[in-house]
Amino acid sequence: MSADHYYLLGRSGLRVSRIALGTMTFGNGGIRGLGGSWGSDETAARAIFDRYLDCGGNFIDTADSYAAGMSETLVGKFVSEAAARDRVVITTKFSNCLEPGNPNAGGNGRKNLMRAVDASLRRLKTDYIDLFLLHTWDRMTPVEEVMRSFDDLVRAGKIRYAGLSDVPGWYAARAQTWAEAHALTPLISLQLPYSLAERSMENEFVPLAQALGLGITAWSPLAMGLLSGKYHTGRQTPGRLALDASGNGLGFFTERNVRIVEVLKQVSTEIGRSMAQVALNWVVARPGIGAAIIGASRIGQLDDNLSSLDFEIPEPLRKQLDAASAVEPVYPYSLFADDYQAGILNAGASVGDKPRSYYSETFLPKVSDYVIGRPKS
Repeated sequence: MSADHYYLLGRSGLRVSRIALGTMTFGNGGIRGLGGSWGSDETAARAIFDRYLDCGGNFIDTADSYAAGMSETLVGKFVSEAAARDRVVITTKFSNCLEPGNPNAGGNGRKNLMRAVDASLRRLKTDYIDLFLLHTWDRMTPVEEVMRSFDDLVRAGKIRYAGLSDVPGWYAARAQTWAEAHALTPLISLQLPYSLAERSMENEFVPLAQALGLGITAWSPLAMGLLSGKYHTGRQTPGRLALDASGNGLGFFTERNVRIVEVLKQVSTEIGRSMAQVALNWVVARPGIGAAIIGASRIGQLDDNLSSLDFEIPEPLRKQLDAASAVEPVYPYSLFADDYQAGILNAGASVGDKPRSYYSETFLPKVSDYVIGRPKS
């Protein structure tokens, strides 16, 4: 079990673990908009953080809105007390409003961006943030304003790299090409939901990331716990993943998801690995993925997740997972399939380049092709 193989994130020199430690559960303050007070207290969070570092992990993911700022505060405290600032890569995010009634305390605008980065620096007890992300697109702020602001922060030394989370594909493409055209700091990362149960980003974002040098960090790689092995097919398990008679809950127990869990269970049994390990391994091995973000509430859960890097899924079993979780491409992506293009565009002639498209059956290398790791003893 180790997290000490490091990949370059996107088109950059930043070396990160393939498994990132998500700290949304650090602190008991809850998350504005999601309600409740839940998460790990300081003692439990510290144990998880220390264990992750001991295993060689270096990629920490947080946000200013996690536990109303408590997540950043605890991360800053743990990093400082471990004297690990130069070792770890800290990612945090801005956009969500922490001050109700103040229209400029949320969104993507320059005023909020500058306010948020200074507040995060204070909570994290650091002079700089390694990777600063726009958390959620606000549908209003011009992308040019965001990219100029990111560039100013890099030049001021407050952040090292910039990225985006939960934005449309066209927005990410506009942002990166604007930066390239105006010699601004380029983006190096996209953070998006991705798992066996959530593959909708494959049509647009994977080719975009490969073409524009963005390493994708996958959040919810276990689909909110659906793929962890905790839930079983054949029954509607009570809780937030189910959908009750009143329409409350996430409604994850669809026919497709039940099929995915059943195949995942079969593969897990055949190779002697937990369902969570198999699901995480599948994610980190996919085209365009720089890292998978995991959360943990106890050491045993963290250890199990980190062990997902210690094996390879045999190709026949991987194809079973692919088939069970496959989604039909919607228009216009159905026009870009190999068989369709061969018949319509090339009239049966063999025409090709190095395989660059997601739609090829060939598994492509990640945007980050270079791995740096310590030799195992």
